[in-house]
Amino acid sequence: MAALLTGTGAVVRSAGSAKEALATLTEFAPDILLSDIAMPGEDGYSLIRRVRALGAEQGGNVPAIALTALAGEDDRQRVLAAGFQGYLSKPVDLDHLAEALIGQAPKTTEPVAPPGR
Repeated sequence: MAALLTGTGAVVRSAGSAKEALATLTEFAPDILLSDIAMPGEDGYSLIRRVRALGAEQGGNVPAIALTALAGEDDRQRVLAAGFQGYLSKPVDLDHLAEALIGQAPKTTEPVAPPGR
């Protein structure tokens, strides 16, 4: 995923855990947070709760999209209620990912799209 997004010109910071993601978020102000729900240790729900507890100047308002293998309506509602603005089920369709990122990106940035688009 990081390689794909980097290939489109996006500046990407990857994290291997929720703890690392939170530390990265406070050092690097991303336009969008893309998080898997299933992560070692803390899950994506815990991460988004911790992110939303941050002040705006620390990245607490960053738009966030969840990636999950769970694709039911209850799962989607849980993801959105937790604080994510978007939801994509795995395996992620690249066109759906691009649409989700474009929909969440600040209007002052260029949209992110898969290569060749």
